Amino acid sequence: MQPGGQPDMAMILQQAQKMQEQLMSAQQELAEAEVTGQAGNGLVRVTQTAAGEVLSVQIDPKIVDPEDVETLQDLLVGAIQDAARAAQELQAEKMGPLTGGLGDLGGGFGLPGA
Repeated sequence: MQPGGQPDMAMILQQAQKMQEQLMSAQQELAEAEVTGQAGNGLVRVTQTAAGEVLSVQIDPKIVDPEDVETLQDLLVGAIQDAARAAQELQAEKMGPLTGGLGDLGGGFGLPGA
């Protein structure tokens, strides 16, 4: 704080730039990080980036039944949802501390988290 109770704008800008760099770094980590979801005790596995890009799908041949395609479809959806959940958890872990820090910049300016 400067005299008169005014926030130090240079300090606020420096904090904002540092936070932006950390945020960009975390986003890059998420784009490269891989998570795996599974269904049917691992009979169907989906690997994706934490950013949501599906990289691979593995299906155990013993569950492929031409007479019962619906079960395979359900398992695939379950594995995709499990991978998406894992990606969201990783995102919260990486981004939470950074976005939670936005309140530190508030200084009474009404910024989110302030």
